[in-house]
Amino acid sequence: MKLGMIGLGKMGFNMSLRLLQNNHEVVGYDLNEDAIARLEEAKGTGATSVEDLVDKLDAPRHVWLMVPAGPPVDSNLDVLIPLLDEGDVIIDGGNSFYKDTLRRAERLQDHGLHYVDVGTSGGIWGVKEGYSMMVGGEEKVVERMRPLFETFAPAPDQGWGRVGQSGTGHFVKMIHNGIEYGVMQAYAEGFDILDAKTEFDLDLHQIANIWRFGSVIRSWLLDLIALALKENPTLEGVTAKVSDSGEGRWTIKEGIDLNVATPVITQALYYRLKSRDEKAYAERLLSAMRNQFGGHKA
Repeated sequence: MKLGMIGLGKMGFNMSLRLLQNNHEVVGYDLNEDAIARLEEAKGTGATSVEDLVDKLDAPRHVWLMVPAGPPVDSNLDVLIPLLDEGDVIIDGGNSFYKDTLRRAERLQDHGLHYVDVGTSGGIWGVKEGYSMMVGGEEKVVERMRPLFETFAPAPDQGWGRVGQSGTGHFVKMIHNGIEYGVMQAYAEGFDILDAKTEFDLDLHQIANIWRFGSVIRSWLLDLIALALKENPTLEGVTAKVSDSGEGRWTIKEGIDLNVATPVITQALYYRLKSRDEKAYAERLLSAMRNQFGGHKA
């Protein structure tokens, strides 16, 4: 099956590479010409423009967008819609807000085009381990794309599935990422306590490896913790700033709208926001207050 891939950053390229390694054809385009050259070195077909990419695809065309959420998705749709024919499919594999996806699906429907949203998890490891894919879209269209999803996934019958109509894939991925915030925060806090118990001289890498097998808290994230601690036991040079993609915020907002409490996810997001506060004004003010009423040193 031939797929058009727009966006050949790390994720887009790795996904393309997994397809190429499994005898699918990929036509790729990126604003970065070096990214296109890299795809061609991997035996993919490069395109000089979006128009050129569309011309090189067979009907019905399948064009996968692997671009940042927000305006880049809409700008690509502006270019693609006039170039495509009725029955063609556009897939958004990025972390778009599901309400934007609902709007875009309606827009494409007016042009006789199909919109499939794929919440994609797996990061840089996906090319080797496979991707988890939460798919939203018309059942017949998703079924037509089954060979692609079966190739992307860890196994043909594992790690992917159609969860509903357009918008549901990105909605489920949003909740997935919200859960991820909370789980990561729990691991970080637990290891923080272990590290603080200096009199025991604990080997945190060893402990992570013990927990990886048989434990009820074993997970891929724990595997990554063990790998990180093996490579850098003291985490020297690792910044304390933690970014967020926006999906945790969307998850919390959705919980508020649905009257569902999300205290763990909310606190995990607040911690990420606080980690970026170089001035740490609140902490310094707390110290100053304590000094004022108790005579404690700041």
